[in-house]
Amino acid sequence: MTNDQRTASLKDASLRVTAPRLATIAVVEEQPHATAEAVATEVRDRLGSVSKQAIYDVLNALTDAGILRRVAVDGRGAQYEVETGDNHHHIVCSSCGRLEDVPCPVGEAPCMVPPEGDHGFAIERAEVTFRGLCADCQSTETNQPGHK
Repeated sequence: MTNDQRTASLKDASLRVTAPRLATIAVVEEQPHATAEAVATEVRDRLGSVSKQAIYDVLNALTDAGILRRVAVDGRGAQYEVETGDNHHHIVCSSCGRLEDVPCPVGEAPCMVPPEGDHGFAIERAEVTFRGLCADCQSTETNQPGHK
């Protein structure tokens, strides 16, 4: 996304265009699944003095506006990605916590058969998290002494 596109997305969401907001979107584009702490560090490196609380406020505003998506897995801290509306899911390593995008196996929302007894909801999407061992952790586990 170009800076002009970032600016347009902020304006479309009725948000003021500020340097911290533009920098935050850019950082999350470059580092998908970054934690708030990692985003704050990178934004401060780019802009200088920006408080951690200001970055948290920016992340919340951008998430509320649908520009970013907050991903929280297994009670760990939130990680952020640009909201693209592509209906993808995530796979997380059960050892190291690495998080990756995976495309929706069905190709369209909600990506699952809605449960029986949908409680009167019109289901729009399902968020699926797959779990397993990433290649690096599989390799490490295989190379451990005593591994069979």
